[in-house]
Amino acid sequence: MTRLVKDNALVDDKFAYVPEGGEIPPEGPVIVHLEQWRTHRDALSGRAAVGVRLKSDESPELIADDLDRLAVVALEFPAFRDGRAYSYARILRERYGFEGEVRAVGDILREQLHFMLRTGFNAFELAGDDPLGQVRAATEDFSVWYQPTGDGRETALQRRHESA
Repeated sequence: MTRLVKDNALVDDKFAYVPEGGEIPPEGPVIVHLEQWRTHRDALSGRAAVGVRLKSDESPELIADDLDRLAVVALEFPAFRDGRAYSYARILRERYGFEGEVRAVGDILREQLHFMLRTGFNAFELAGDDPLGQVRAATEDFSVWYQPTGDGRETALQRRHESA
């Protein structure tokens, strides 16, 4: 069973996922694939909440002009070794200033969660008995960071300068 962890809390997913080629429900929050978004953009834009799911070969540049209409961008990990979604999350946060939910979906391993958090993901569809425990453990894996990213955590160099 897949569960949603968002902003370090186990939450009910209010979004209905519409599979590729599937029927879009007439109302309520939905997450659709890129092609469905392109086809039904005007009708979907009138909803209170809508999200787009991007495959690993679909760049956020394809929806950049629509980000103000989206509550969720779900980035797909088709296999744990396909890391393009890390770059996409960072692009969404840093280049486009997207403040909505960036959700990791697909083949997600616990060992990857801290990297996902660093690049801008704030929601995760996770399998297992304790998905919240997985995310919490990942946030405690490291206490010092060398690379600056959009998550606002202080780097080792910044800490060193402050203590000097």
